[in-house]
Amino acid sequence: MSAGELAIVLAAVLLTIGFAALIVVLMRVLDTLRILRGELTDLRHETRPLLAELRASTDEARDAVEEARHDLDRFDRVLGSAEAISDAVASSGRVARLALSAPVIKATALATGTSRAARRLRRRENREIERRTTTGQHLVVVDDSRRGRRRRG
Repeated sequence: MSAGELAIVLAAVLLTIGFAALIVVLMRVLDTLRILRGELTDLRHETRPLLAELRASTDEARDAVEEARHDLDRFDRVLGSAEAISDAVASSGRVARLALSAPVIKATALATGTSRAARRLRRRENREIERRTTTGQHLVVVDDSRRGRRRRG
């Protein structure tokens, strides 16, 4: 056997070993891919219900946000109405105070003056009664029920 033939046999043996190693590696890759496909299938089966639940909760959240937005708009309108009513009441209160303050003050002053005058008249009457009793004059009090007042006689 010559050196060239030895090199060809040696190369053929090395290539055969290389192809065998390549086949073993490819078989391992193929097994890994099969395992990976199985895991991916399991993952899909597990995530489908989760994704459906996530979609449902997203829809519920969207509905809740829309309802909250609607309630907020309604509350905004109610608040605007309340502010308008508050302003109207405040202005009407000022108008009423300005319109009624002078007559109320005058009525209070009239009532106070009348009560003072009545007290003074009662004091004078009491002094006159005391003066008559001390001087010996007789005082007769007659009840006039039709008029509801007393009369001196």
